[in-house]
Amino acid sequence: MRDLRLVIWDVDGTLVDSQAEIMAAMMVAFASEGLPMLDRPVVLSIVGLSLAEAFAVLCPDSDAAQRTRMVYAYKGAFNDLRGPDGNAELSPMFAGALDTLRLLHAQDETLLAVATGKSRRGLEKMIARHGLDGLFVSQQVADFHPSKPHPAMVLAALSDTGVDAQRAVMIGDTTYDMDMGRAAGVRTVGVNWGYHDVADLNADAIVTSFADIPPAIDKLTGSIV
Repeated sequence: MRDLRLVIWDVDGTLVDSQAEIMAAMMVAFASEGLPMLDRPVVLSIVGLSLAEAFAVLCPDSDAAQRTRMVYAYKGAFNDLRGPDGNAELSPMFAGALDTLRLLHAQDETLLAVATGKSRRGLEKMIARHGLDGLFVSQQVADFHPSKPHPAMVLAALSDTGVDAQRAVMIGDTTYDMDMGRAAGVRTVGVNWGYHDVADLNADAIVTSFADIPPAIDKLTGSIV
């Protein structure tokens, strides 16, 4: 049997298109403090960071107390956007994402994990909403780790699975994902449909569709020559 390999996924901007929810919740958070809303590209540039770090970047002149209030306002707005039953759909999966996850999950040697700036509650909602239960053997979230690009989430996923870093890849859409993966010693795959300019990713491989991801993983993990 081949050695196990690990595929670690970012969520927002990589598997799901969550920009509508993010922008709507950010508008509420900024309005709650009487602050002018920032432009969409500026807001989306922080996707992947923990909320505390995101507001520190977006609101450098605000004090810690104000940023904490904005975090809670954002979380409250995000929950409201999901509707009374928590199942309102504002973050669809990108076309091809589910098929690719299922294809990789069916491979005996391939394990899947998540490393996301989402909270545990947010990730669980996303997994339930899109029928992803049982796909990810390691789920690393912002509640328990330093913000990306700190490598803690990737290192934890490696520890959970016992997979060597040379047999692992980090897949994401932001520089935070790529920097996190490199810092943990794993190879990186950048997607071109996310929230950061693909020219800035400096990934080991760039893909333009989900169909490109399995062969990229094969090449980077040494599964094929």
